[in-house]
Amino acid sequence: MDGSGIRQALSMMNERGSGEGAGYVAYGIYPDYRDCYALHVFLDNTCESKAVVDATLEQWGAIEHDEAIPTCNQQNLRTACTPWRYFFRPDASLAPGSASPEKDVVTNLVMQINGCVNGAEVVSSGKNVGVFKAGGSGAWPEVVADYYRIEDYEGYLWLAHNRYATASPEKWERPDPFNLHDWSVVENGKTTTYGTNRRYVESFGYNCTTSTDSEVITYLIDLLVRRHGLDINLAIRALAPPYWEEIDRMPEAEQKLNRALRFAYGAATMNGPFTVVAASPDMMVGFTDRGKLRPMVVGECADRLFIASEESAIRTMEPEVESITRPAAGEPVIGRVAP
Repeated sequence: MDGSGIRQALSMMNERGSGEGAGYVAYGIYPDYRDCYALHVFLDNTCESKAVVDATLEQWGAIEHDEAIPTCNQQNLRTACTPWRYFFRPDASLAPGSASPEKDVVTNLVMQINGCVNGAEVVSSGKNVGVFKAGGSGAWPEVVADYYRIEDYEGYLWLAHNRYATASPEKWERPDPFNLHDWSVVENGKTTTYGTNRRYVESFGYNCTTSTDSEVITYLIDLLVRRHGLDINLAIRALAPPYWEEIDRMPEAEQKLNRALRFAYGAATMNGPFTVVAASPDMMVGFTDRGKLRPMVVGECADRLFIASEESAIRTMEPEVESITRPAAGEPVIGRVAP
């Protein structure tokens, strides 16, 4: 699918945004470099900041190719940086003994670049995936899509987000989606446990730099799924667990499992009103808070899955949608990419 459909769908929900940020992420857009990690980087100064990024990448692996991300600013979006992309091969020998050495190298690389005041911010870092986003006045979904020429990209899985800015709208890196190698996240709402969740992931070496819920959620999913080896269903249950009274009514085996998850991952539990849609190269996942204080609508048509805040967005992308459902609070929706 090219990006024109999701551009139109997101612009249908402009009342959910403030015109101060929007973003898109697509999987499968770089088939010529599918074996490289595609690093999308915002550079404040293409000379000085790029030199810092180049030197850092060369410490962690090899740059296969790099270039400015094509843009078209016909609507005079106020630009705060130069979007750049690198196709990068990490040196796996730098993470000896790791179960996923390449991803550990990329994680350390992202934390190093984003944690330094060097005029650069890595906004996506996965294989065959790219994040395109912008913040600031006038950054409506269609404006951001046109700036990045989203219709020129073809991917098999897309996420998009229309930001309602509540803090630091001028920062280009703040709008969703947020990405760390395999995982990308968009979130609607606000987690009231942000401080606890952030301290928890930072205790495992993640460096949170954007002060956004979606950044912490992305790191939580990476921690639980990749590093701790939890199945995605268990990871979601740890992040948005049932209430204790619900657990007390479960069969004994389920009680034991859910109690163990709550005790082990209490600091990862997310509270507050939220809907999260996350994606990796082989799946898309949607889940809400336990009270479903934010909406989540699911559509299906043949082998395609749609998750959105409003039915109108789904019908814009797929007028012939065959099924529309509204999952219950705490009920995750998981769609897996066919082999």
